[in-house]
Formats: sequence, structure tokens, C-alpha cells
Amino acid sequence: MTISAVSSQFSLPEGVHFINCATRGPFSKAVEQAGISAIQHFTPTIHQIRPDDFFERAWTVRELFGQLVNCPDKERIAVIPSVSYGMAIVARNLHRKPHLKAGQHILLIGEEFPSDVYAWTRVCDELSLKIKTVAMPETEQVGREWNARILEAIGGDTALVVLPHVHWQYGIRFDLEQISERAKQFGALLAIDGTQSVGALEFDIQKVRPDALICVAYKWLMGPYSMGLAYFGEFFDGGIPLEETWMGREESNLFYKLTDYQNQYRPKAYRYNVGEHSHFIQIPMLEVALREKLEWGSDTIQAHCQKLWQEPVRQLSTLGVMFEPEAERAHHLVGIRLPAGTDAIKVQQALEARKVIVAARGQGIRVSPHLYNTADDMKALVHVLTSVLTN
Repeated sequence: MTISAVSSQFSLPEGVHFINCATRGPFSKAVEQAGISAIQHFTPTIHQIRPDDFFERAWTVRELFGQLVNCPDKERIAVIPSVSYGMAIVARNLHRKPHLKAGQHILLIGEEFPSDVYAWTRVCDELSLKIKTVAMPETEQVGREWNARILEAIGGDTALVVLPHVHWQYGIRFDLEQISERAKQFGALLAIDGTQSVGALEFDIQKVRPDALICVAYKWLMGPYSMGLAYFGEFFDGGIPLEETWMGREESNLFYKLTDYQNQYRPKAYRYNVGEHSHFIQIPMLEVALREKLEWGSDTIQAHCQKLWQEPVRQLSTLGVMFEPEAERAHHLVGIRLPAGTDAIKVQQALEARKVIVAARGQGIRVSPHLYNTADDMKALVHVLTSVLTN
């Protein structure tokens, strides 16, 4: 499928340069139609709903997500509502980790999204653990140094490592395979937030071997808000769920036996599904969105975005704007570090006034293109930034 063909599948507003998928991914026309069709068919067919309808389509979504991240076992995928929910599951089960002892630490990175930070305060208090944060280095080439410091910080006192694949503000890539290898060397668990990567950048469960991978659906998966998907590895088998949902138990699809209460959970990650995960309107939308991501391919997305950035990087670098080296950042999410003293909020507002939609984050501007973006969108970005930074 050509880039222009993919672009035609979206109904983005005319004259708006939307380069902000990292904040909210737009629905394709097919995803929109899946939601409309689900609503239209719900009431007329409500008398035909079977017990298995509460389960079957969610299984399809799990299988598709598994294909996206190279996890052949769909039973290891759970439907969740948010990253905070997924991280709370990790926190709820941390006490089960073998050889856990007081004084060990949970390793985080600096300037991380709050959902990857707030989960750990209570569990640290309960288990007498500490939080150790690897700050963002103040160097020109941040990615290489940051990865090196993370590897150095992992040791015998590390209980859990929590980090993203791509930094949500700056697009810096973390070397997950090396970090995973180091964590396993010292018996530490690894929980990854894939929200800003999965769907646009290749992620391979078999290579990274995380204990948990947690993603929301509304950014690079371009699915509905308040939905997400998570992979839970063997450590979580037999673990403690956040909710005691009836659907998580054996034979829960046998409605006539629901009061024959079951102590046994369904196997693997099923116990970690959010309650009422059937989502009769949103699951069909997410299914279509996942099929599209598989069809488009992350390599296609990265190659297109890399091409879009070639001229803007060259032009903006002459204005004192700083970029991470290509090898150390993603192409779909790029943090533009503005010259010292520049007000990022005012820059964002100037861009928005000219219908160039990006996000002010941290020390600069986060620009996150996709297949629907064109060279004209990037030219508009450069034009406004040049005007703002030279006046």
C-alpha cells in the first residue's frame, strides 16, 4: 500500500498540519466506521447476544497485538484501560519476586511520564524499597550517555527496572535488549511502557524478553481512548490481579453456572484483564486499528518519517535547534530542543496559531508525524519556527 493510499484513509481537517500523533492518534475512516457499525448493530441485535460474545472478539484483539509485538501466545495478553492500571499490576505483584529484600531499589529514568512513576511510592513504603532515578544527562548526545548510565545503575540491589522504549518527550531510544540482558543478569524484573513506540516502531518480545509490556491504544495504535493492551511474562503466572472480575475465573463463559463460584482463575494473563473488558463498541474499533498497523508495518512508518525529517533537521539546525543523532532517536517522535531561553509554550502557541499542531514538552517541542503527514506539513513547521526563532 502506498503512502498516499494510507493518507487517504484519514479525514483530517483541511488546512491543519497535524504532527502530533504522540498526543492523540487520529482514527482512520475504517476505525470510525467500525465504531459506528458497532453502535448501529448493538440494539437491533441485542436479543441475539450469546455468552461467548463477551469473550471472542477480545481474543482476536489479543492475538493481533501478539502479532504486532511477536508474542505467539495470546493468553499472555491482557486488555487494560491505561498504563497506570498495568503498572499497578506490576506493583501489586512485586512482593512475589524471588530474593526480594528491604533496601533494594526500583530503577526509573528522569523526566518520565507520571504513570510510570506514581505506581512505586506506596509499594516502596510497604516493602521497604527505594526509588533510584537515572537523570537525563546534560550532554549534546543524550541517548548514548543515558543508556550507558542505565546499564551502570543496574546491579545486585535492583529489584525492578521501569522504562519506555522511546522517551515520551524527546524521542530518545533506549537499548532494551542490552538493558534486559543486564537486568536478567542480576535477577531484576523489567517493565516497559510501550505507549510511545508500539505500533510505529518495531518491538519484539522474543528479543527484548520483558516481564511486562504495557501500552495504551489511543496513540500509535490509533484506537479508542481508555483502552490498552499488556503482555505479562511467566513471573506473573499465578499472580494477584487488581480486580476479582467474574470473567477472570474458569468457566465464566457458562452463564448458567456463574453461581457455582470458582476459585480457579483462567490461565496466564487473563486474570489481569480489566472488568467488563468486552467493550462491544470499542473492541471492534481496536481490532481494525491493529489490523491496519500490521498491514502498514513499523518499518514503513519509520522510513516515511525519516524522509520527512531530512530537510527540517538540516534547516533548523542552523537556527540553534538541537536534535539527537539519528541512530539514538526514533523518527516518529522527535524532541526539538530549542535554543536556551526560548519559551516552549509560546513557540507551541505560535505554531498552533498557524495551524501547525505539535506539543510543548520538557525543554522543547515534540513533533510526532505519521504516514498521513507530508513534506508540506514539515515545511509549515520549519517556516513558523524560523519566523519565531529569528524575530
